[in-house]
Amino acid sequence: MRRCSILLPFILVLHEPGSQAVRRASSSMADDEAAPAPAPAPAPAPAAGLKESIAALYDECSGPWERLLSDHIHHGFYDVGEDASSNADHRQAQLRMIEESLAFAAVPSPDDPKAPKNIVDVGCGLGGSSRYLAKKYGAQVKGITLSPVQAERGNALAAAEGLSNQVTAQVADALQQPFCDGQFDLVWSMECGEHVPDRRKFVSEMARVAAPGGRIIIVAWCHRNLEPSETSLKPDELSILKRICNAYYFPEWCSASEYVNIAKSLSLEDIKTADWSENIVPFWPACMKLLLSWKGLTSLLTSGWKTIKGVMVIPLLIQGYKKGVVKFAIITCRKPGAA
Repeated sequence: MRRCSILLPFILVLHEPGSQAVRRASSSMADDEAAPAPAPAPAPAPAAGLKESIAALYDECSGPWERLLSDHIHHGFYDVGEDASSNADHRQAQLRMIEESLAFAAVPSPDDPKAPKNIVDVGCGLGGSSRYLAKKYGAQVKGITLSPVQAERGNALAAAEGLSNQVTAQVADALQQPFCDGQFDLVWSMECGEHVPDRRKFVSEMARVAAPGGRIIIVAWCHRNLEPSETSLKPDELSILKRICNAYYFPEWCSASEYVNIAKSLSLEDIKTADWSENIVPFWPACMKLLLSWKGLTSLLTSGWKTIKGVMVIPLLIQGYKKGVVKFAIITCRKPGAA
């Protein structure tokens, strides 16, 4: 499955949302801490044709994204409160997102004997993370995506960088990974889980292909965690999420706490999560500036109906952030066994 939610940054940028009081928080989730029960999911998108629709979406959008910004189809990471109008290097911020994720998961440094040497990039997009990780660790990296266009382009980019012997991309489903049990010491997924219809199977497959002691990193769009007194999101919040699902081929939303509960049920260890919503806000006006250029406008208008359909729900995305129901989260854990 590709690195998902190209459209969230790609479309949100057409209208800069107001500031939010979203606290960046990280917490180790001990076994005796009770996370709130997950909210009932918004009505899922029809299962029939879902994978084909997602593939078509990213076949359509990946080329414009690469031309306008970068071969890394994910958000950048910024300091909280960083001036969105600054001349920041936004591609560097995307690389920082990778480094922040590795640091949060306590992945060993390249000179450590325990550094990862076999990595899977679940939802690899154009392979930006795959190539970065391969070069950083001298690792073998296998990427999977639903998009044939992305797989072909990712392999071409790997060849252009002299990485064909280290990095490969193929069309495959995150819920049925074509790999052996225990094959990877780092299982990586950057903005992919949004499109997955079965989160338990998603995490279970990651755990299956992880080697004993292997680390799992999931960076994903989520809805807010429930308060202890809540059993569900509010009706207006559910309505917003359902309508976003219909536009972006999200089968459902879940919370970071739901990912944590799944990881616990699979006996994964060192489970941690953090809300990085505030750290991605400066990325939107950066993209907006690009899209309002002539090149950006022509790219958007010629990209296709699926992209344009996403534009039509911009007010709902903005509303979701202002309400604090839409979150950008990282969840990391480790498979039991020898590191």
